[in-house]
Amino acid sequence: MPTSNAKSPVVSRQIAFFAAFILPIYKLVEMPSVLSRFAEGDLLLPAILQYVLQAALLIALLYAASVSEKPLLIRLQETFGKWTVVFYLVYAVFFLFTAALPLLDAEKLVYAVFYDTAPTLFSFAAFFLFSAFVCVKGLKTLARSADLCLFLFVIPFLSLIVMSLFEADATNLLPIFEHKFGRTASAIRYTTPYFLDVLMLLPLIGNLEYKKGDGVKISLGYALGAGFVFLFLGVFYSLYSTIAPREHYAFTKIAQYFPALSIIGRVDLLFVYMLCIVLFFSVSTPLFYSVELIANSLGTKRKTLISALVNGAAFIFTLFFNQYYNSIYALFCEKLTVVFWIFAYLPPLLFLLYAWKGKPKTTKGEKNPSAQKQKSTTEKSKPTSKPMTNKTSKKREDFYATGS
Repeated sequence: MPTSNAKSPVVSRQIAFFAAFILPIYKLVEMPSVLSRFAEGDLLLPAILQYVLQAALLIALLYAASVSEKPLLIRLQETFGKWTVVFYLVYAVFFLFTAALPLLDAEKLVYAVFYDTAPTLFSFAAFFLFSAFVCVKGLKTLARSADLCLFLFVIPFLSLIVMSLFEADATNLLPIFEHKFGRTASAIRYTTPYFLDVLMLLPLIGNLEYKKGDGVKISLGYALGAGFVFLFLGVFYSLYSTIAPREHYAFTKIAQYFPALSIIGRVDLLFVYMLCIVLFFSVSTPLFYSVELIANSLGTKRKTLISALVNGAAFIFTLFFNQYYNSIYALFCEKLTVVFWIFAYLPPLLFLLYAWKGKPKTTKGEKNPSAQKQKSTTEKSKPTSKPMTNKTSKKREDFYATGS
């Protein structure tokens, strides 16, 4: 979904913030309990392996962006022309597909945290009004949301971690590598839907006018986000140990045993509500991408109707399929894992292959052809002076000799 603006709608700082503060939040909802169920105290190992894989894909994508003269998605459209529409439509459907599980998780979290009594049937409908508004806006607005989430994530996250440390026992993580690798492999498989990071960064990086140092900024942002997740997983299992698999909606419960809460009340919920705002941005991101891709496929900038249809369909799905959560999760993680791998891992690798293929070749001792061409053009543009004739030289000698 390339932008039509001459100026890039995103900058590397915003992409780095998106990777550091928006991507990690969904991993703090159900993933800790899933990892605890399969890997127990070794839950950090599958998370590390997942992040290593995603980091390799991110480096491949950033390299492709660094050697491209134009943003990657603009080059894609210029190369394949009208066939790019097929790519857009396929990924519009896939982003809707990836939004299914986050929507159900967010709904259950809201019902568990925001309501003391039984919620009504349409209690989660307000989220789709927020999502529909976000989807109408452009990519620049999504990128700017990352600046806002800097404060909405860091302050409450660190506050909840500090409050949790009073009851945490790090010895619960020992011994390391207690279980066979088969359990780690199962944990990796069952957490695949939570690790679609590079796919969620692809539209942002694909529209980036790459400059020197951008890759370092984005990589550091992603590493910071990974650090937040590792810290949370370690504290979470240190706190709950063997009962961790039963502790759903992890970041809403991690600080509930803070001793001062019995005196001052549940102030930790204030931090939970702030993190929920970040979660809403994260969950609405796949819906936003789907709307953008459909609009680009139709060649229109009027996204109001498309946003209403997409979010309306997502609302109907959430309303009628929330009771089948376990079946949907099993479908995604047991039977459709390969689908996630294909659609999430192939684009960065194909862009890398495309970058290698389109990179100008140089022979040993020969300079870059583009630099050589630029040098040649510069030399041609320099003004030339005519050689001095004998007559002119004689006149100048007479001038210096006579002083007239």
